[in-house]
Amino acid sequence: MASLSSTPSMEEEKEGSVSVQQSNPRSQHIAASSSTMDLPSNPSWFTPKRLLFIFCVVNMINYLDRGTIASNGVNGKKRICDDKGICKSGSGIQGDFDLTNFQDGLLSSAFMVGLLVSSPVFASLAKSHNSFRLIGVGLSVFTLATAGCGAAPSFWFIAICRMLVGVGEASFISLAAPFIDDNAPVSQKTAWLAVFYMCIPTGIALGYVYGGLVGEHLNWRYAFWGEALLMFPFAVFGFVVKPLQLKGFSSVESKKALTPMETVSTVTDDSDASKVKGPILVGGDGISADELNKTSKSLDIHNILNRLSQFGKDMKVLLVDKVYVLNVLGYVAYTFVLGAYGYWGPKAGYNIYHMKSADMLFGGITVVCGIFGTIAGGFILDRMSATINHAFILLSGATFLGAISCFSAFCLRNLYGFLVLFAVGELLLFAAQAPVNFVCLHCVKPSLRPLAMAMSTVSIHVFGDVPSSPLFGVVQDHINNWRTTTLMLTSIFFLAAGFWFIGIFLPSVDKCNDENEIQVSPNPMVDAKTLPDGNGDKGPAEVQGSNFRPPC
Repeated sequence: MASLSSTPSMEEEKEGSVSVQQSNPRSQHIAASSSTMDLPSNPSWFTPKRLLFIFCVVNMINYLDRGTIASNGVNGKKRICDDKGICKSGSGIQGDFDLTNFQDGLLSSAFMVGLLVSSPVFASLAKSHNSFRLIGVGLSVFTLATAGCGAAPSFWFIAICRMLVGVGEASFISLAAPFIDDNAPVSQKTAWLAVFYMCIPTGIALGYVYGGLVGEHLNWRYAFWGEALLMFPFAVFGFVVKPLQLKGFSSVESKKALTPMETVSTVTDDSDASKVKGPILVGGDGISADELNKTSKSLDIHNILNRLSQFGKDMKVLLVDKVYVLNVLGYVAYTFVLGAYGYWGPKAGYNIYHMKSADMLFGGITVVCGIFGTIAGGFILDRMSATINHAFILLSGATFLGAISCFSAFCLRNLYGFLVLFAVGELLLFAAQAPVNFVCLHCVKPSLRPLAMAMSTVSIHVFGDVPSSPLFGVVQDHINNWRTTTLMLTSIFFLAAGFWFIGIFLPSVDKCNDENEIQVSPNPMVDAKTLPDGNGDKGPAEVQGSNFRPPC
């Protein structure tokens, strides 16, 4: 078999031949180096603060939707008839579709189905598709789904649209935090995450107000159409601008996956590939373009199976990572209590302390403490020097003190004493939001961050806030004592603090710049770790034209 040159002549390029670089490791090194240098630099629109602002607005719109559908103006009330047959007309979604309380409850949580199913899917797709474009796809689905909610003619139609809203949120939840972590200043990484997660309580609170005003003065349908209009520019933005790249992922914007062979010299432009006539030389054997096309279907199936296999391997890596698992276990217990607080808190406050405006008091405390507590947690961890060990110290300490404060609050008989202690407890508890997500992002390799965030989200909902509300109701029905039931619920915070306390003693390594991490790309020819000769000892910032990020 004739040996092929590693550097084809101009005539061979014009004839459309492709040669295998099997001559020596030196030539493979040069080819991989050139591919690395071709990776795109940051787009002109990009600055770290601009990215944070855009993602914060999008996150706020996502959670605005959560508050909107729960608001009285949008959710409304069902039609009620008294014993004399005199009926009061219903309002909002529940009134228009004549929903039972059970159907209404299903509607409010339908988005969770789409969110939980789609989060791992988007995280896995990030290995073969540009993550920024995937966010654009998700925001487009969100826009269409919220518009569909506004136009819904029936209960089942709006229920399906609510599931699609969850699909739209899934891509953003899985991928936004890694982008922020990549681009935040080294000394302010947790603070930036705190600002991002601070948008959760802010968005929900704004949703209550927005839904109430629009539902009262216009119609509940306009509230959803308004959300679609708010999100539409960001959905378009995700498609039209030059995208960013996540650390751990090579550029996949203009390259398509090739067959899994040895390192092969690719055609300079995709359009040139369509002009290839005659045989394509692979290892010296002639393969016609028609034969190559015939194998594409089998290759697609092979790629799907490979992705499923890779997903299984990635999941195994996460499940055997003690730091990640322990962090998520603490997060599940923490979210279990907060989820029940959000649903049953006002009713418990009314029955224990006979509050006249329990909704306003609990809502106001949660929003204010959520904002300030979340931001404070991020800034404190940065001041401590953001490491996984320090994050566990802050998580366990803040949660333990917050649990003591909230537990003591519900033990008090005096309303004002309760409000003070409960506010202090909420402030301490919300300080965990940024550190817990910092650990999720930094205890795994860069290429696993989207999946780590996705599975963390799935876990805290499936085992946390989704089952906690009905379980609280079952316990309350059984013992019929609001104070006792609430104290039992609050004690689970101590379990969360215990999980995170154990994490302090686990050996932990920040893997955000793992030396063994290989840039993931659907194109096997691109090895983004290989640098040109003479640049091997230079830092990422010294390599011009690359898409490397600064160190953690």
